[in-house]
Amino acid sequence: MATKHELILDYIEGLTVGEKISVRQVAKALSVSEGTAYRAIKEAENQKLVNTIERVGTIRIEKKKKENIERLTYAEVVNIVDGLVLGGRGGLHKTLTKFVIGAMQLDDMMRYIDAGSLLIVGNRLKAHETALLAGAAVLVTGGFDASDDVKKLADELELPVISTSYDTFTVATMLNRAIYDQLIEKEILLVEDILTPLSDTVVLLAKEKVDNFHEVNGRTSHSGYPVVDKNGKLVGVITSRDVIDKSKDELIEKVMTRHPITVTGKTSVASAGHSMIWEGIDLMPVVTEAGMLAGIISRQNVLKALQMTQRQPQQGETIDDIIKNQMKTIPEQPHTIEFTVIPQMTNQFGSLSYGALTTLLTEAGNRAIKMRKRGESVPENMSLYFIKHVQLGSVVVVIPRILHMSRRFVKVDFDILSHGDLVAKAMIMYQLFER
Repeated sequence: MATKHELILDYIEGLTVGEKISVRQVAKALSVSEGTAYRAIKEAENQKLVNTIERVGTIRIEKKKKENIERLTYAEVVNIVDGLVLGGRGGLHKTLTKFVIGAMQLDDMMRYIDAGSLLIVGNRLKAHETALLAGAAVLVTGGFDASDDVKKLADELELPVISTSYDTFTVATMLNRAIYDQLIEKEILLVEDILTPLSDTVVLLAKEKVDNFHEVNGRTSHSGYPVVDKNGKLVGVITSRDVIDKSKDELIEKVMTRHPITVTGKTSVASAGHSMIWEGIDLMPVVTEAGMLAGIISRQNVLKALQMTQRQPQQGETIDDIIKNQMKTIPEQPHTIEFTVIPQMTNQFGSLSYGALTTLLTEAGNRAIKMRKRGESVPENMSLYFIKHVQLGSVVVVIPRILHMSRRFVKVDFDILSHGDLVAKAMIMYQLFER
């Protein structure tokens, strides 16, 4: 049986794209409290089902597919540029295909404008009207207004006309930044991308008996299973270890592990994988916000997904990517790496930051471990201290030494040198796991 929260989300998802909603409207339509409706609408916003715009309200938008995540809706543009909607509110849910800066003569400008574009321009009234007639929305910079005729036309065509106090250059920079951030977000692998869905998940009921576990285990050979109540809510997990020396007539709810570690579909695969390694578990239930079982992920699936991700070309570049791209291996010393301190690696004083050095050391240690042993490694704890400041432009050499390697752990010591002087020391303990 679905919860009120899930019923509201289903209701919102069933609304027509572009339709306005409010807490009071949802509460009245579904006979729930306004508090419940408010929480569900905020969750819908997190799931990109709706978008809330100041002085406009909350509107239903089309949920983006991951392959189109870098495309912005006009509603998102309003929020990015702190804009005011002058007209065409009915089109805020639409997705723009490109934006054009109107820094040329009108005839030349129109060669670049087509349906789905966003024209970024100042107080050029004729350009506003011409762009709308061509099927493009308009973003008026400098805090200027649009004419009443343009606003009326925007309402008729359901093409937004937005005003912002920022200048054209700043607006273009902000939109580029937003698109770039979404490209990075697109590349982050989420649990929902790799989970085994509920329809394909073997599930046991809390009121079933241990005998049912043995029967299912003999049929599937899985090491563990999620346990749910009669409503499908996750209440525990059960593994072969839980049923050792237990009577076949014992109820599963009596022997299962309660309050298992779980993730949601929006959890990153990297985060889920780290939790599985840290806790030493092979199966992790995936739940909805209401705690209902949505599927499972296995350690094997997580590792396979992470390995595939590492082989994929990257479109958006994170700070970690920028830092790691500076790393060079010294040919005659394959364990040793060298890098030059660039501005992105510095703190407010212009010195090499702890964060940047941590990233570099972690990667250097991983590389050294891979040369000695197949498999993956995750840093478990680190000790790092600077002996001297390392300024911008310095060439730094990192020398990792494996002090101890067991079946599950590796201890790596690091010397960090610049211009031949020891500038920092570090020690990292890594946890190993097989591919």
